[in-house]
This record gives sequence, C-alpha cells and structure tokens, in this order.
Amino acid sequence: MACLSDESWVTLPKMLSERLSLSGDRDEEEKKSFVDSKTTQYRLEKVFPLYAMGISRPDSDSVLSAGNLGDPVSDPIWDAVTEEAKLEAEKEPILSSFLYASILSHDCLEQALGFVLANRLQNPTLLATQLMDIFCNVILHDTGIQRSIRLDMQAFKDRDPACLSYCSVLLYLKGYHSLQVYRVAHALWSQGRKVLALALQSRISEVFGVDIHPAAKIGEGILLDHGTGVVIGETAVVGNRVSLMHGVTLGGTGKEVGDRHPKVGEGALIGASVTILGNIKIGKGAMVAAGSLVLKDIPPHSMVAGIPAKVIGYVAEQDPSLTMKHDATKEFFQHVAVNSKDGRSTGAQDREKK
Repeated sequence: MACLSDESWVTLPKMLSERLSLSGDRDEEEKKSFVDSKTTQYRLEKVFPLYAMGISRPDSDSVLSAGNLGDPVSDPIWDAVTEEAKLEAEKEPILSSFLYASILSHDCLEQALGFVLANRLQNPTLLATQLMDIFCNVILHDTGIQRSIRLDMQAFKDRDPACLSYCSVLLYLKGYHSLQVYRVAHALWSQGRKVLALALQSRISEVFGVDIHPAAKIGEGILLDHGTGVVIGETAVVGNRVSLMHGVTLGGTGKEVGDRHPKVGEGALIGASVTILGNIKIGKGAMVAAGSLVLKDIPPHSMVAGIPAKVIGYVAEQDPSLTMKHDATKEFFQHVAVNSKDGRSTGAQDREKK
C-alpha cells in the first residue's frame, strides 16, 4: 500500500500522446505508452508544469520504511483507481490531462490524494505546492491514515449508490475530501501544530461546507454522504463504520468547557439533518431518523426519531451504517399518530370538564 513505482502505463488517448510530443517524428511504440525515461519525463514536464505535477516522487525505500506496510505491490484500491482513470481517459479525451495530473502521474494513492486535496483547498496565500508538501509529509509517515483513507474510500464505494467508482471518490466527492483533510489536521493537532490544523479546518469549512474540529476523534470506514452542513465538535467521538448523512450536527449545549460533545458508537447510522447535542452516547448500531433532535443517550441497536428523539423500535442489522436502510417513515408516523391522537383526546376531555 506504499508508493509504488509503475514501470509502464496503459495507453492514454491519442490526443494526449500528441500533446506530449516534442516533434512529429515519434515512432508507434512511443505513441502507445509512456516510458519511464528522461526524454518522456521532459515531455511530461512541458505539458504538466511543476505546480501540476506536484512534489517530486519520494524514495520508495523511505516510504516503505516509514509505512512499514509489508508487500509494496499489494494495494487493490490504488490498482482500481488507476485502471478506472485510464479507462475514463480513453472514454473522455478532454479529461486526459486532468486524469493524468491527478492520478496517473503519481506512484500511490497517498500522493494522488495529496495532489487532489491541495488543488481543492489552495488559495492565493496558501499555495497548492505548500499544501501538497503538508499532506504528503503527514500521510506518508502515518500508517493509520494510510489505512483509513482506503477504508473510507471502500465505505463510499459500498454504501453510496450514486458513487460510480473508486476514481470518482478520489476526484469528486467532497465528503471524502473533507474527511481526509480532517485526518491530516488531526495528526497535526496531535503533534502540537494547532495553528496549522485550525487553518486546514477553516479551509475545509470554506471550500466544502463541512466543519470538523481537528481535535475530534473519528474512526475508519466512515461515510460522510454529501457532507454539506456536517458539524463535528472538538470533543466528539465517532466510532468505526459510522455513516453520517448531510446536515448532521454533533454539538455542545452551551458555553461549558471540557468533554461536551456526543459519542457515536460503531456502526451507527445518523440520518440527514440530525442534531445531537451534549456529552451523550449514541449506542453501537443505533439508527437515528432524519431530522431528529437527540438530547439523551440512545441504547445500542435502537431506532429513534422525533423532536426530541424517542425510541420507536430496534434494528435487526448489527451495523445499520453498512446497509444504509434508514427509512423509518412507517414506524415514525405510527408513533406520531398515536401521540397526536392521545393529545387531541386529552384536550377534548379537558374542555368538557371546563
């Protein structure tokens, strides 16, 4: 899973090959593949300047030593990403340069992710080259993040029916981008580099509309579906394999300090626009219906809905976050109907007594 040195490239579209040519006298073999040579490297640099190509490739031995990941050729996620990118480049020639610069010019998922994130978050005073240095330096020396970026990508691919491919997760899904920048910011926060971590948090909020405090603790295999409007507070904890829909808030209840944010158990599914406030626990495998307001602890594997949220049933799945079955409509409206009927009945009786 560390950076790999790919000795050959599958054919990119003819248009890209022609753009890489310094002269019209290229033989057929050069038109069909990118050969790892000084001549080809010079041609690539002419088309993709330094700022597009990213930082220089790190030494493979140092990356493997830092990652301690064992077999350097075993990375099915990265293999899938590159194969999909090559196919997309053939189907959409206009995206060839974009796909090459974002994916195919890199040796590993870590580098490609760093490049994509840097280009998404750059601004006139925080340059893409600076950001890529930060991202790659953190990710390539943190095996935990290397594992998480792959498990998160798999989570998006498995649980989001709108996700077309691993490649699309890396390139386009801002929920995934927000999560991975948070992971880098969290590592920096843990190293005492809090100002830089907060700067990244600010850029995530500005660009993606997602606000995750770098001190929050988030597990792996996480899905931030859409991502828009998600807020996760400083002392919040999110367990492994959790799915969060858009508009979810894991917030505090006031100006108190210390441990003041929710703790979400493993495998929980939190629906769209759910608000969970205070230092409360959402049990393992719980499901919170969309639009609910949660103010107290939720038992494991329970289904809750309403304002304030109440238990309306229990889920059969061990991890509802994996099945993504969060349609509590029938049970919810039955619950509301019963309460509403009781309320009207009580009100009528009170009026009769008066």
